[in-house]
Amino acid sequence: MSEGHWSVGAGATDAGPRPRNEDSFLSSGPVHLVADGMGGHAGGAAASAAAIDAFRPLAERSTLTPEDVTAAMTTAHADVLEVGRRVGAESGTTLTGAIAVEHEGEPWWMVVNVGDSRTYQLDGTEVRQITVDHSHVQQLVDAGRITADEAAHHPDRHIITRALGDGVDAFDAWLVPVVPASRLVIASDGLTGVVSASLIGSVAGLSDSPEDAAERLVEAALRHGTGDNVTVVVAQAPATVTPHHAVAEPWPLWPEDDDDTRGAVARTPSA
Repeated sequence: MSEGHWSVGAGATDAGPRPRNEDSFLSSGPVHLVADGMGGHAGGAAASAAAIDAFRPLAERSTLTPEDVTAAMTTAHADVLEVGRRVGAESGTTLTGAIAVEHEGEPWWMVVNVGDSRTYQLDGTEVRQITVDHSHVQQLVDAGRITADEAAHHPDRHIITRALGDGVDAFDAWLVPVVPASRLVIASDGLTGVVSASLIGSVAGLSDSPEDAAERLVEAALRHGTGDNVTVVVAQAPATVTPHHAVAEPWPLWPEDDDDTRGAVARTPSA
């Protein structure tokens, strides 16, 4: 388990039935992230490791801002592209998770996402997905062509529409209030593809610690026959909370005249 300025967390990972684990994670200080590499063999593993390594300097700091996270995401994009150039093949990775930041003098979780790994927030054992998948089936759901239940079994459910390494320096971000005793679950699709959100909530909410929760969720994925690497990070903020009067907006992450295809897409949490 790790402890930073005000967040604690732990992670666990398993190769599952695959010969190599291409996932990477970081749960240290204020930084809690999972990356699911793509590209096969060394390429995928190197891509996910490069994305995580871009955030390691932030894990050593006690106070971070949304701008610090944005800068690390830019570094992660560039480093994953360099992996592709170095290995001579297409390499990429998803990246999702939560970083403890201060905005307007108040504490928040800054949740970031590229790809189809997911970050959830728990209220007891009730779970809410914060991130929105960058995937073909999510686009079909958004268009009303299929339901969320149908998406879980759709033959194209593994096709993602955005990843680090695809040449587009953009990511989704949310400022999420820090709720007392609430946990965040951050996972690759090795978990979310086979374990229901309700079971994720029950296991994570009833576990004694983030470390216990992460290990039990990985075990649940293996029991449910995951066909992929599985990685889980569980984080919580035990003391400091976001005051009810705190507001996430305005949150400028780039100048108004910048090309809005680059940088973060700032979002507030859904109800």
